[in-house]
Amino acid sequence: MDPSSAAATCNRKKRKDVSPAEDESKRFKASQESEAMPESGSSPCSPSITVKQHRLQEPITQDDLMELLRYAALGKAGGVKQPSWCRLRHQKKIKAMNVAIVEGVTQSHFYKHYLTLQHLRTTYTSRVTFTSPSADLASGIFSSEVPESDSLSQRHKEGSPMYRALMSHPVITRFGTQRRGLTAYVLTQEEMIKKRYPVKGMPGFEEFICTDSVDCVTDSSPLYGIDCEMCLTEKGYELARVSVVDAGGNCMLDQLVKPHNRILNYLTRFSGITAAMLRPITTTLRDVQAKLRTVLPSDAVLVGHSLDNDLKALKVIHMHIIDTSLLYRKDFGQKFKLKVLAETVLKKQIQTEEKNGHNPTEDALAALELAQYFIKTGPRQVVERHLQELWGYAVTEESADCPPTPVLSHRFADILQSLGRSVVFYGKRSDVALDPSNQLWHSSDKEVLASFRKQTKRPFLSVLQFSSYSDQLKSPPPPQEQRYPRLCVGLRDMCVVFAGPFPAAFSERDVRRVFRCCGPIHKVQMLTSAVRVHAEITFKLLEGAVLARRTLNGLSIQRQPIKVTLFILSVGAFLHRCIPNMHLFQVQRPVCGSTLDLDVTLDALMIDGLTASNVYAVKLDASVAESVNVPPKINGHPHAAVDAARPQLAAGKAQMSEKEVKEVFSRFGPVERVVLLAKPGRRATHAYIAFETSEDKQAALSSSEALWKHDYLICPALTPPHLPSWVAMTTPNAAADNEERTQAYDASQEMDLLRKMDRRLEKLFRSLPDDTLSVVVLVGCTSAPHPIPGLCLMEVKQRFLRTATWERRAPPTRLSRPVIPDHDTKLEPLI
Repeated sequence: MDPSSAAATCNRKKRKDVSPAEDESKRFKASQESEAMPESGSSPCSPSITVKQHRLQEPITQDDLMELLRYAALGKAGGVKQPSWCRLRHQKKIKAMNVAIVEGVTQSHFYKHYLTLQHLRTTYTSRVTFTSPSADLASGIFSSEVPESDSLSQRHKEGSPMYRALMSHPVITRFGTQRRGLTAYVLTQEEMIKKRYPVKGMPGFEEFICTDSVDCVTDSSPLYGIDCEMCLTEKGYELARVSVVDAGGNCMLDQLVKPHNRILNYLTRFSGITAAMLRPITTTLRDVQAKLRTVLPSDAVLVGHSLDNDLKALKVIHMHIIDTSLLYRKDFGQKFKLKVLAETVLKKQIQTEEKNGHNPTEDALAALELAQYFIKTGPRQVVERHLQELWGYAVTEESADCPPTPVLSHRFADILQSLGRSVVFYGKRSDVALDPSNQLWHSSDKEVLASFRKQTKRPFLSVLQFSSYSDQLKSPPPPQEQRYPRLCVGLRDMCVVFAGPFPAAFSERDVRRVFRCCGPIHKVQMLTSAVRVHAEITFKLLEGAVLARRTLNGLSIQRQPIKVTLFILSVGAFLHRCIPNMHLFQVQRPVCGSTLDLDVTLDALMIDGLTASNVYAVKLDASVAESVNVPPKINGHPHAAVDAARPQLAAGKAQMSEKEVKEVFSRFGPVERVVLLAKPGRRATHAYIAFETSEDKQAALSSSEALWKHDYLICPALTPPHLPSWVAMTTPNAAADNEERTQAYDASQEMDLLRKMDRRLEKLFRSLPDDTLSVVVLVGCTSAPHPIPGLCLMEVKQRFLRTATWERRAPPTRLSRPVIPDHDTKLEPLI
């Protein structure tokens, strides 16, 4: 078989293996990508924060919050580890931190008024339940203890006189404090040009020869010490003697040189050269240059003291040099003499008066040993050991009359201030654990926000406490202990469906058996006060109620159809509309105060940043699958041949596994994770599936018919990952449920207060500098009979991050009373 035919056969096999559902999903994704407009986003290197998956459903405490703030401020360099419950990327780029504390507002308030809080729900991409602290949160932030570490002890030392003297020392400012290899001290070409060392191509060095040196040297390259002596001739200073020693101190070259021009002064006092010494010498400069090129290997590093003079006398260009006069440098460009350095550092006597002039071999060895000592010891140790005797620095110790050095404080606010980072509290006058000079007291939340926005220079850590909402929410009736159950009832109403009529002998267990295919059930209450039997089913998850409404409506049990409607009316009103002897009921949109905007709320939850790429899936039991209705629009997407594609489920109970779910759903795109909703040891029939992108999610939703054939029902995920269930936010006081539903509670004032809070927090966020870690804490409540959890929202302000961009449209007009339709009235479906 030729290659072309083999390739064609392979391609045909590949095309044959692709299912129609996969083709459809790919076409859908391609159309989505082609229609999508490019959006400006944050840079991949911008700081960001995410909550770890295994901690999403565990509430965080004040200590957990402080883990994040300490790491954001100090990082690993400050001895602080990444928080155990979240991950902050690119911590070093965090420029400021802002914490907004909102008292009296709970997690339940956030989700009850989800549509109202446009800024909070669209701007903050990380949310997690917050356990209300028993003490003041703002005071706890400032007084939190930072664990002791070597980095903190080092910072304490940095305040000592010795440290300040070191940091201003010319050697430290040039080479730093860390010990490094020899390449860190080799002069760069820019430095050589600036100091007038011989460099190829520079004017004045045209007649100089170049050694055969490599382009780059390493820390293992050999060191060679060199020193030259000169005489004064008619043309200036000329070479009279040169010495070279290797790293072991062996003399490799010691040669007298005959100057080319007439000698005017032998400079015997310094050079040790006399006329008698040079009279028999015939070696010229060119001879020495040739020998030097032979002695030095290509990766040699030349070491000398004021080496520029030696290279000019040799008329040699060498690329890699270390000058000890620049290693042991002084202020203002001054230099130590080689004799002083050898005596102080090496404890050697050179160039003594007893000797007639200098010995270049001795000087070359001294320069070499000084460089070796500097490289081996490191700049900081060299300076500390010889600070006073060489540089003349005298560090004065504190006398007994002086107050003792204060003990290092580990309080978070004190640590930040010791690092030169400002810390400010904005709020009402209270007992906050912070110096009064760092507190700005105001009588209202409006003044708190205005004061922060007026600051031209933002503090590194700013804590704003908004307390008026707590006061205003408590002031009108009903009191706090009555208001919270009513708030919870509104949240539970979203998860409630009414169903019926059932056969007369239908029990609560039978109802659970039918409805559990849509999601975990919190409670079933049989309603027998009417002529026929109905049931109220409360799901733990909002998705369960949505799927029940879509798929179980019209389910036939013992030839008696069941009507499922989302709860809107009171129990009495619902049963009042159940007309006897009717098998089918008209579908009408539920109407009550807590669910007037339910459809809009569901739409907003579908595109929530925490669930934008997630779907909810259930696997049907064979016992109910035969009677389940598949609507003409499965999961909101039309399909032609739905009725003809009825699933044939195997007998037995359905069960999900992570491997199976990934195999089924990975055809639509990469699956990041699968969260099975089942207690340990119990079989799972419901799951959340998180895709990498929202396009993959849409591809799955558009292929509902194919998934139906695989026994799966899906819908967009509506429950944020940090909520184990919607009813988990509600009070366990069941006795209050029915009572509260019958009471008309006007929450308009509460909504107005929370809308005002959201707008203030939006103004605050917009005024933050880029790369600021913004944390909003809805504190919750600890005074109620049952502690009410709060909510912590986190985001890093970035240049391209936009705040809420939704249009602030007026809500559509709603009827104030439920309308009973005629039998011929065509009602709008809920979803």
